[in-house]
Amino acid sequence: MKDFQPDDLQLLSAYGAFIDNEYKPVGGQTFAATSASTGETLANVARCSGQEIDDAVQSAKRAFPDWKAKTPEERAACLYKFADLVEGQIQRFKVIDALDVGRGVWETELDHVLAVQQYRYFAAAAKTHEGWGRSIPNGYLIAKREPYGVCGQIIPWNVPGIMASFKIAPAVAAGNTVVLKPDENACLSTMELGKLIAECFPPGVVNIVPGLGEEAGAALTSHPDVAKIAFTGSPEVGRIVSAAGANRLVPVSLELGGKSPNIVFPDVGTDDIDKIVDNVTFGSMFCNGQSCIAGTRLFVHDGIYDDFMGRLKASMERIKVAAPTNPFPLLSCLVSEKQGQRVQSYIDIGKAEGGLVTGGERVSVEGCDAGWFFEPTVFETTNDSRIAQEEIFGPVLSVIRWKDYDKLLADANGVKYGLAAGIYTSNLKNAWETADRLQAGNVWVNSYLNLAPGSPFGGYKESGIGSEFCHETLNMYTHAKAITIQTEINPAWYAPSA
Repeated sequence: MKDFQPDDLQLLSAYGAFIDNEYKPVGGQTFAATSASTGETLANVARCSGQEIDDAVQSAKRAFPDWKAKTPEERAACLYKFADLVEGQIQRFKVIDALDVGRGVWETELDHVLAVQQYRYFAAAAKTHEGWGRSIPNGYLIAKREPYGVCGQIIPWNVPGIMASFKIAPAVAAGNTVVLKPDENACLSTMELGKLIAECFPPGVVNIVPGLGEEAGAALTSHPDVAKIAFTGSPEVGRIVSAAGANRLVPVSLELGGKSPNIVFPDVGTDDIDKIVDNVTFGSMFCNGQSCIAGTRLFVHDGIYDDFMGRLKASMERIKVAAPTNPFPLLSCLVSEKQGQRVQSYIDIGKAEGGLVTGGERVSVEGCDAGWFFEPTVFETTNDSRIAQEEIFGPVLSVIRWKDYDKLLADANGVKYGLAAGIYTSNLKNAWETADRLQAGNVWVNSYLNLAPGSPFGGYKESGIGSEFCHETLNMYTHAKAITIQTEINPAWYAPSA
């Protein structure tokens, strides 16, 4: 595959809303999509309003009857073709996202590999999404699944490739049509999907409308012809989206924040500690810490604490901080100045509370003057501290020493989130009992972030409602309809003639 450079990305100079398989002219206000590290303008993007949202919803509404009528095999064929086209563009998309979001190209490439898996998974799953039936007296009961119609979907900026696939794939596989709003902080690779969508799907099946959350996003969630809403982002905005759905009595699925515990038991082998340290480092620092599933609370048992912390400090200090286009930086820049200032404020809070182990400083990277780069930062703290309780969304790890198992569980569950968790142990009882008692939708034993296609992805408490990434997601995008058929009409009994 060609190794694309930043100046060889074939971007449009301006992106209008993608509706009916074409980009609409940009006639109103725009916002600049800029490189997170250099501040360079990569393209201008339409700041769409309720008018563009309505145009997209009407397009999706027109396309829905024919798309719903297609067989699962026909919908699957479109998704398979789309997956192939996305796969052919990975080397280009990875650079677009690296510039747009600020993450390293080695990570953004993995995003789009996972996205391709999602499209193919739901292409296959569409052919197995069946109802059920059983006999009843003088007949048969059939329960079938039917798509909702137009789905309004809103995605965040941190992993655009993955987020677009998580929303588009199950919705269209189940027979719905889509209006997708990408985040204004990172929307270029999502807008670029329009070129491939037009080659694979009938007009109106997938529409993409960029804009600000309070404008385009609000118009989408409140539109009377949107039959289902799906949102990924912060709990604060999730509440607003949920309220919009409740106001119109339409189903809403939410994937929100996290403050995930990662637990190390003392029974791990000495030879395995370096491996665990490496996985802990990755689990907390991937995506530059800007991930809802990052293992940002590390619980290390007192019996191995000092040895473990020495190795963890050395591991963090080996991480290279570099430009996003570096072939293999392990840590790059945050998405924006706003996010950088947020992370800086939490680092300042952690320093004031004490317990800094390593890092804590902003880093300058040559040629990336606009970027907010930070050293990998580790604090020793307690579970009730702000840095252990609040989602920072940056390369900051809180380490907590533990002795008592029941207190460990209380602390691990003692946050408002419940998205993911990790466990390291050589003891099957520890693994199973702890996984069973953790309030988390995803628990990974001995390998953090062990995502597999088909594994449910969703959370407890304020981490969201519903599961993505799995066969169950198709149910989330469909109604259940019951049809009962009798082979003969019952004798009159309610008000029979004399």
